[in-house]
Amino acid sequence: MDKWAELRTAYQVAKLGTVSAAAEALGFHRATVNRHIDVLEEEMGDRIFIRHSRGYTLTELGEDVLKVARQTEALIDDLAGRVQSRKARIEGDIKLAILVPFAGLIMKPVAEFRRLNPHCRVSVTAAETLAKLEYGEAHVALRAGTRPEHPDYVVREFLRVRFNLYAHDSYVSQHGIPADVNDFEGHCFVTPDTAAPRAPFAEWVFQYVKEEQIALSSNNFHVGYEAIAAGLGIGVMSELEATSRDDLHRVLPDVNIWEVMVWQVTHVDLHRTEKVQALLRCIREHLEIKALPYTL
Repeated sequence: MDKWAELRTAYQVAKLGTVSAAAEALGFHRATVNRHIDVLEEEMGDRIFIRHSRGYTLTELGEDVLKVARQTEALIDDLAGRVQSRKARIEGDIKLAILVPFAGLIMKPVAEFRRLNPHCRVSVTAAETLAKLEYGEAHVALRAGTRPEHPDYVVREFLRVRFNLYAHDSYVSQHGIPADVNDFEGHCFVTPDTAAPRAPFAEWVFQYVKEEQIALSSNNFHVGYEAIAAGLGIGVMSELEATSRDDLHRVLPDVNIWEVMVWQVTHVDLHRTEKVQALLRCIREHLEIKALPYTL
């Protein structure tokens, strides 16, 4: 296929939502934009867009076209940057997808990346849902749990994160620390929400903690951490978070520690680009110094 101009036009329509906006961005007449879309749909043999009163919506084929266009744009931008300067000043956006518990871990590497590349803006998505790298939702993703099996993903072991039950000074001064799991009577707990059972310790918590002992539950780790730090109850916290504070007490012995594998994931088409490699270097170099106890 040699319809690169038409592909670029369709990408702008998909990104901006209307023919008028795409025409303005490209410096084309509306008729040219419409003609490019018609030519591309004829080449593909099917509709890329569904036209309606509010603009254009992608079909299933259109989603695939958009995926290719996004990756092509990122590759061309990276090539153009290297051509313009041997040092290849990194510009534009880089998208990082993480889980909330890893926000504290990742910010210093991101700060170092920004120091070295001040013209590049970092966009961080922290959510339980998994970013679709094949659709350009992230350049780099940190995913916990089972190894991602997508054929177009470059997956590397990142680190193991350990979790345990912790209690704040203020809670311990009032209630003490249970001797073991058989000594939970009379204690209050901060627990993961039942709607978020993916955490490896969720089932264990619901087995040993009675409903009437739950002081607060949340599907958000950060909310849970704040509740534990406020002394509302004993709760699960990552050692990455707990060891950064001096007012928390570990409740269970080492034998009961839960571990979660975290994977570094990139898309095969963008893995070697200057932008992605620069961010990965900052993350790797920081972790070698700061998180050695947690690495493999």
